[in-house]
Amino acid sequence: MNKKSQILTLAENKVRSGGYGNFSFRELADEIGIKSSSVHYYFRTKSDLGAELAHQYTDTFLSSLNDDKDKLVGSSAINLYINAFKTALDKDKQMCLCGLLGAQSDALPELVKIEIKRFFELNIAWLQQVYIEEKGLTVDHAKISAIRLLATLEGMMILAKVLDDITTFDSITDFV
Repeated sequence: MNKKSQILTLAENKVRSGGYGNFSFRELADEIGIKSSSVHYYFRTKSDLGAELAHQYTDTFLSSLNDDKDKLVGSSAINLYINAFKTALDKDKQMCLCGLLGAQSDALPELVKIEIKRFFELNIAWLQQVYIEEKGLTVDHAKISAIRLLATLEGMMILAKVLDDITTFDSITDFV
């Protein structure tokens, strides 16, 4: 793994466990074993790093969903989507990066806000298409359903974390 990837991975873990304010360039550099100027070499500002984190997270999340969706046999892509959130909490013990940052959006730099908005817009569009394909919903109803599911999942991540009960995800049967 190259230094830029190490920086992004470490920063993502820190943000997902404590929010945007949970890291500094100096801390990242110390943990990786480089100078903080090396972090600045890849990312001029924390805002640049935060924006790239959210951009990369969005691309990776959607790419993984699309790859898994292409392999689906006899199952719903909606279930696949729900399980992506549940797995993040259950296996990785982490919140959705963009959901966590979205809750902090008033205090974030504009570059980061743009990328967080991109995550939500692309996820809504992905889900909207699934609702059209799988449920035969109209475009408008599919979008409403997509927004409802995404909002529910982000909220359930918070509840599951606070209540220390991953089984909260098992109650989302009305979306499938």
